[in-house]
Amino acid sequence: MAKGGIGNIMKQAQQMQRRMAELQEELESKQVEASSGGGMVTAVVSGKQQLLDLKIDPTAVDPEDVEMLQDLVTAAVNEAIKQSQKMAQEEMGKLTGGMNIPGLF
Repeated sequence: MAKGGIGNIMKQAQQMQRRMAELQEELESKQVEASSGGGMVTAVVSGKQQLLDLKIDPTAVDPEDVEMLQDLVTAAVNEAIKQSQKMAQEEMGKLTGGMNIPGLF
């Protein structure tokens, strides 16, 4: 009887592993977008927290104030990454039933 229980647990673990691999593939194709400076800088990040695109409105480029542009880029990229991480956690929560399993994402 104990073997059947272990076998069932192993089968469930394999199913979870397969679904996690599928989720990781799905996250690669998902994107989030965040902007700063009223849309002057927009960052697009994948569900795997990779910067895919960065758009800068030409009016944001002021040679006299490069620091402002750097701040806008940093803010947009950081917000997009934050949104991407939140999306990944929500998707993983659906898979794990809300259990927080360290090291998955």
